[in-house]
Amino acid sequence: QVQLVESGGSSVPAGGSLRLSCAASGSTTCWLETSWYRQTPGKEREFVAGPRSTYADSVTGRFTISRDDAKATVYLQMNTLKPEDTAMYYCTTYCGGRRYWGQGTQVTVSS
Repeated sequence: QVQLVESGGSSVPAGGSLRLSCAASGSTTCWLETSWYRQTPGKEREFVAGPRSTYADSVTGRFTISRDDAKATVYLQMNTLKPEDTAMYYCTTYCGGRRYWGQGTQVTVSS
C-alpha cells in the first residue's frame, strides 16, 4: 500500500514558477514510478510528467520532474507558467496491482 501527499500548489502570475512535492510513504519502491497528472473541471485527468523524464508536449521545456530518494519525494518544477496550466495537480503510482492517487494540490495561473 502507498500513501501520496501533494503540496506546493498556489496562485501565481503568468511567467512565474512553482515547485510541487509528492511525499510517499508505505512502500519501499513503488513510489519510484510516480507520475504527475492534472485535471480541470469537466475534463479528464491528463498526463503531465513521469519517470525517466517523460513529459506531455504542452509542458516540455518548462516542467522538470525529479526525486529525492532519501525523502521518498517526487518533485515537479514548473517554470514559465501559463494560464492554461491552471489545474488540480495529482501524483500517482501503480503498486501491487492497483493505482494510487494523492488528494491533489491546486495551481492557479493568472494572466
